[in-house]
Amino acid sequence: MAAGEQFPPERQLAETLGISRMTLRRAIDELVAKGVVRRRHGAGVFALGPKLDQPLAASSFTEDMLARGMRPGSRVLSFETTPAGAHIARRLHLEEGAEVVTVLRLRLADDEPLALEELHVPAALVPGLSAEDLENKSFYDLLRERFGIVLSRSVQTIEPSLVDADEAKELEVEEGSPALLFERTSRNAEGVPVEFVRSVYRGDRYKIRTELTVPERAAESTVPDRTVGGTP
Repeated sequence: MAAGEQFPPERQLAETLGISRMTLRRAIDELVAKGVVRRRHGAGVFALGPKLDQPLAASSFTEDMLARGMRPGSRVLSFETTPAGAHIARRLHLEEGAEVVTVLRLRLADDEPLALEELHVPAALVPGLSAEDLENKSFYDLLRERFGIVLSRSVQTIEPSLVDADEAKELEVEEGSPALLFERTSRNAEGVPVEFVRSVYRGDRYKIRTELTVPERAAESTVPDRTVGGTP
């Protein structure tokens, strides 16, 4: 089945396969546990594609999805300019109370919700930024093309998490489903923090890929053999 394709009704599928509905439910439970399908309350059971692997590199969500041949999308759920609290001010190296643009976006791939992204940017860096600017557009492209800001480096942490009720509703998963929590601070070439991002990715659709380089072992030092009396 293609990703996103819906299973036939339970009664019909059980009759087609010649098995009891109880056996069918157990089989679907196993598929859900393996991340092959997912249940949507009130809608049915849907097939899932393979997990999307996220390389540990400083690239945008839009670039990642395009590289996979998928159609990226963004839906702005909230957009506001507010005084920075202590936590955000510390992350962005701002004075507490400085104005910060905070945007909550739902990130999609081929119209399927994959992540919730909460973006914080110093308002002084992005004058005139609006919610419409971020609908189905790359924020990094916008920074570069309109504001002349190029990101130079990022520090990111990743940890396992569980989605709460609000996150589950937007991501179309059950409350308490596994997720990956990303927190990232990005800076420009001068080392000035440009963004702090907190993203929740669906655990059933995402995995992390790293490429590790094994360092060469230093040549072992050799000690010449010696015998009593100095005779080699």
